[in-house]
Amino acid sequence: MSGKIHGPAAEALASLSPDDVAFLQSIPKAELHAHLHGSIPISVLQSLARKSKTSNAQYNDSITKGLKILEDGVQLEAIDDFFGLFPAIYSLISNDENLATVTEAVIETFIGSVDGAPPQCQYLELRTTPRSNRNMSRRQYLQIVLAVIERYPADKVALIVSLDWRMKPQDALESLNAIVNLYQEGRRIVGVDLCGDPQAADVDKLLPFLQAAQAKGLAITVHIAETAANPEHETNGLLDLPPSRLGHATFLNDEARARVLKEKIPIEICLSSNLLCKTSSSLADHHVLHWLKQEDHPICICTDDILPFRNSLLGEYALLLAKPPLGLGLARSEIERIAKQGMESRFRPRPPVEVVAEQED
Repeated sequence: MSGKIHGPAAEALASLSPDDVAFLQSIPKAELHAHLHGSIPISVLQSLARKSKTSNAQYNDSITKGLKILEDGVQLEAIDDFFGLFPAIYSLISNDENLATVTEAVIETFIGSVDGAPPQCQYLELRTTPRSNRNMSRRQYLQIVLAVIERYPADKVALIVSLDWRMKPQDALESLNAIVNLYQEGRRIVGVDLCGDPQAADVDKLLPFLQAAQAKGLAITVHIAETAANPEHETNGLLDLPPSRLGHATFLNDEARARVLKEKIPIEICLSSNLLCKTSSSLADHHVLHWLKQEDHPICICTDDILPFRNSLLGEYALLLAKPPLGLGLARSEIERIAKQGMESRFRPRPPVEVVAEQED
């Protein structure tokens, strides 16, 4: 990735020998939980900000303040602080040219060879929430992102489209229609995500849209049990789908964990994200330890948002290999197994489901 990493991942990576780093770089890895707007290289945002300021287009003080926070390094006291970082980014990515620019930059950050370093991963499922503004509809937003993604081989990059907890039903319906139509046109959409501020969650409002997407043949991943405040009925409602993968799953209770284990639902683990958002107090207390004890249960190591968290996929794997307290001290064979589980948990493109209407008697 462009720029240095910081925080727990950087400390773990710095503690490794050159041979350890080479080992981690050599493992085929999949990045299955990377948000587009949260993964933009800071240098690209700075460039867009300079261009916007020069043209006086869509530039305001919030952009300057937001970029300053991201440049200096984000300090989070709780997960709620995280979601206030994005208005400045959204302001800059509000036209087709800038959206295409950042999409390509994010893809290259993960699967390209940046500054001569090996690719972060061999496969990327990039996810984003379709946003509408005066320049584009939600469908147009997705078309721009897909046009960039489809320049790359299908076995390298695919798109997961997110619904946001804060969406009004009419916005969720507009998004769903765009997702399904593009999917049925053969565009490279492989799944639907449910994400956003977990404090704004309303499972009864958005569950029907996930069910409708699933009925059309799309795989489903959901951000689930991100905080201790997320209620049990919300978790149960999401597990009832059932989803194809789970995002975070930090605060599943014993009953939900047993269900996930029985149904073998892969879990997207974002170590730095949990530590920096204070949803996990330390690696020693991280919920990944529970799943590591279930050796055949698939987990996927992911970055979440490399822009505010200033991490990398290599750094996340370093957290697995580094000796405690900087890392978990896992054996190389175990890390190879985890990486393989991630690759096997990909959402592979599937033909759309054709719904045949029943004839009346």
